[in-house]
Amino acid sequence: MKVNKWTAVLLTGVMTAGLVAGCGKEEGGTTSEPTKSPDKAASSNGVNVTGFPIVKDPIKLTFFAGKAASAPPNWNELPVWKEYEKMTNISVDFQLTPVESLTEKRNLVLSGGDYPDAFHTARLSSIDVANYGAQGIFIPLNDLIDKYAPNFKKLLEKYPEVKRGLTMPDGKIYSMPTFYDPDFKSVIIGTKLWYNKSFLDALGMKEPSTTEEFYQYLKAVKTQDPNKNGKADEIPYAASGYGSLLDELKGAWGLGNRGNMHSRVDMDPSGKLRFIPADPKYKDLLEYLNKLNKEGLFINNILTIPGTEVNVKLGEGVVGASETNSPQAISGVSIKNFVGAPALKGPNGDQVFSRARSPLIDTGAFVITKKNKYPEATVRWMDYFFSEEGSKLFFMGVKDLSYKELPDGTLQYTDEYKKDASKFVSWAGGYYPGMLTSKTFKGGEADAISIEGAKKVEPYWPKEVWPAFTYTQDELVRFTPLNTDINNYVSEMTTKFITGDVPLSDWDKYIANLKKIGLDDYMKIYTAAYERYSKAK
Repeated sequence: MKVNKWTAVLLTGVMTAGLVAGCGKEEGGTTSEPTKSPDKAASSNGVNVTGFPIVKDPIKLTFFAGKAASAPPNWNELPVWKEYEKMTNISVDFQLTPVESLTEKRNLVLSGGDYPDAFHTARLSSIDVANYGAQGIFIPLNDLIDKYAPNFKKLLEKYPEVKRGLTMPDGKIYSMPTFYDPDFKSVIIGTKLWYNKSFLDALGMKEPSTTEEFYQYLKAVKTQDPNKNGKADEIPYAASGYGSLLDELKGAWGLGNRGNMHSRVDMDPSGKLRFIPADPKYKDLLEYLNKLNKEGLFINNILTIPGTEVNVKLGEGVVGASETNSPQAISGVSIKNFVGAPALKGPNGDQVFSRARSPLIDTGAFVITKKNKYPEATVRWMDYFFSEEGSKLFFMGVKDLSYKELPDGTLQYTDEYKKDASKFVSWAGGYYPGMLTSKTFKGGEADAISIEGAKKVEPYWPKEVWPAFTYTQDELVRFTPLNTDINNYVSEMTTKFITGDVPLSDWDKYIANLKKIGLDDYMKIYTAAYERYSKAK
């Protein structure tokens, strides 16, 4: 679904093999650097170790950056980056590539050798980071972090799981991530299930808390005219695709118990890694979704309808339930009466919020290439955004221009910002490097409705949520094609089982084909990566 362009877009759906990582929050221990320092410690290369400016003599850097459809077209002219250039003496030329062609263009740049100084918001996976780091294209940051990144260093000390998720099998850290405050659950969650409360009230029903109640509610929306217009125009459930709902419902069958960063692998009751789409409980979940599909409880053309058309239906008030971030923050429509759903209890009593995510959201949000002549200054440039002051600048913009600080310390966007945020900041679309906290982020996930929705699922948060794992170069030779082939096959067959194009009586054939593709080898490599992660300090 297309989320308001000024809400961090946290993409959902089926993620392959947990190859996405993220970031977390820094509270009291963050080092927020002042805009001026009267006594700056300078290193031999002309970089000031503390304070601003970062360098005495101005320098220029070139960043390859991905541009989401919701992001501004030219970041170089934004006040946020002009202000930071004044503070640092570092001019950054953001060379933007639309997300539609991002992967192709990024891969061409990486294979061609004409590298930028850094990749920023370029949607690099942990596999990309490990691969290009091992080739020497991305430089290791360990020593640079120790000397030039006090904010990021403290974050890694405070959240060791983030350090484990960023450390590659060779012991090196090659990237600086997107980190979400672990306590800011509404933004950690991203997309979740929402109900139309006006429909519930009209039907005299309570908010569904089990999969059976959810089914009964959707049936009532379809058959009982809850908007009372005498027309059968209500849509029980609307979304673009099945993926988000499937991820939401896995926990009702006891699946997804290590969160949604690894949407197809979790831990079975014996303590072994489990490939979720090969488990009999997954078959039961597909039977449930097949029933909803067969009874016409999904929007027509759910597999092909664009998110923008779904948004229009949400704005018309005819949808009973949907998967989205905050209903208050969808661009171009006004959506009323939606409330967050709880984690649903399944037929066997299972109740896990399987859409939970690690605070390490995007491992490869920022990397520095070997062509960069100023790596120390570049690390210092990036480190500021892992402080509260830097986070404030990134998300809120320039004080008194795009936001005001109220007497109680609360931040509030100006009217000019609310009219057109694209004139001030660049973060729309997500995948940016830096730290996001409830103090410095005022997007849709920060509104009261989203926070209340998060509270409903928090009691069912998995006891452990994994970030992305990392793989050795030898493992990647085998793992990469297996990951592609297995997950493509699972996606294809999941859709066919739900639609009924393939009967669930063919389940055994499906499992046999997974074995032929190489599921056993795939899980051996996955297990090795998990063991490395769990043993890392």
